[in-house]
Amino acid sequence: MPRRARSAAPDSPAPVRRRIAFAAALAIAAATGGAVSIALPSQPAGAVGALVFSDDFNGPAGTRPDANKWTTETGGSGNGNNELQFYTNSASNSALDGAGNLVITARRENPSNFQCWYGTCQYTSARLNTSGHFTAQYGRLETRLKMPRGQGIWPAFWALGSNIGSVGWPQSGEIDVMENVGREPSTNHGSLHGPGYSGGNPLTGTYTLPGGAFADGFHTFAADWSPAGISFSVDGNVYERQTPADTRGNPWVFDHPFFLLLNLAVGGSFPGSPDGSTQFPQQLVVDYVHVFAPDGSTPPPPTGRTGQITGIGGKCLDVQSANTANGTPVQLWTCNGTGAQRWTVAADGSIQALGKCLDVPGGSTADGAKLQLWDCNGTGAQKFRIEAARDVVNIQANKCMDATGQSSADGTRIQIWTCTGTANQKWTTP
Repeated sequence: MPRRARSAAPDSPAPVRRRIAFAAALAIAAATGGAVSIALPSQPAGAVGALVFSDDFNGPAGTRPDANKWTTETGGSGNGNNELQFYTNSASNSALDGAGNLVITARRENPSNFQCWYGTCQYTSARLNTSGHFTAQYGRLETRLKMPRGQGIWPAFWALGSNIGSVGWPQSGEIDVMENVGREPSTNHGSLHGPGYSGGNPLTGTYTLPGGAFADGFHTFAADWSPAGISFSVDGNVYERQTPADTRGNPWVFDHPFFLLLNLAVGGSFPGSPDGSTQFPQQLVVDYVHVFAPDGSTPPPPTGRTGQITGIGGKCLDVQSANTANGTPVQLWTCNGTGAQRWTVAADGSIQALGKCLDVPGGSTADGAKLQLWDCNGTGAQKFRIEAARDVVNIQANKCMDATGQSSADGTRIQIWTCTGTANQKWTTP
């Protein structure tokens, strides 16, 4: 399908078309130009397991998106796609409507003299992501929403590999679950981007609505994701399937955690610029975003929840000095409510803070290996199991998260140690 290069990181340069729908992209036929319709038998999407992430956007009108689930990006860099909008954190561009929906609004305005890559910005809009709050590896990524319409309008629900900070794009992988350009009001693009199949040459397919336009009502978009491949569906109709055998001999980069994104872009390499026919404001109305674990799996409780993790003496698990550098020590500290103490237990077994993962250095299984913060990479060094007895166990080492020396003093380093059942190995998770 024709597609922009969507930048993996908020301000990364890459003026090609890239965009990905996070937890479930199934790369299909590479398209060179116009929309490609893939005729596959209509069938329901595959079975799913437990619900591990849910936002139904319930709340009073004007409420901002839940900051425990979503980060609101800001800036006018063009996001590697020559987009024209400035992304803001204003309720004017992203807020609940009081009727159970999140509304992302693109406006032709510039109330704060925002500057974009091309000069003074002409438009504002919003882009949200779950990085640092939630990631998933396998399962179903699903949203129900109503699209905007019009030349130059570009909504998307997608996902990026959480290792993008260390490996870059497209090596991180990108999954586009829902992507539309306003000049094609009845067409959805589902795509995968990876090394050797990115930008204008992704693994991709399209679904064309049998009647009407996607802006006329709500529709459900999903990606079912497993080690065997990714399938895309609209309203339960599977229209595209991609497997590791379909990458043209290139690496399959969809076996690690991804975070989710929702955004409404204006202009750019893929949709082109608005013209005299484009009306503003335009709205992307999202009923819900749900992520389900793979069928038959039971994710570690309390999967997908964010908050403090407390241990011996009531002290909090803390990232030293709120430093996001790889190798930053993880310690005990008096609870203070900062982001350095806000942890997310994700569906893939990782425990995350500040956009990175709790990690055993070098994948060590030895008693006394001190825990650190590191780019999420999906290895066993970053997989933990939370047990009913309040033990937090590194699955690879089969050892417990432990406060060194049974101390509760500020600055006490956290390590792994053979499980003993002592107080310094007991933790209260969100």
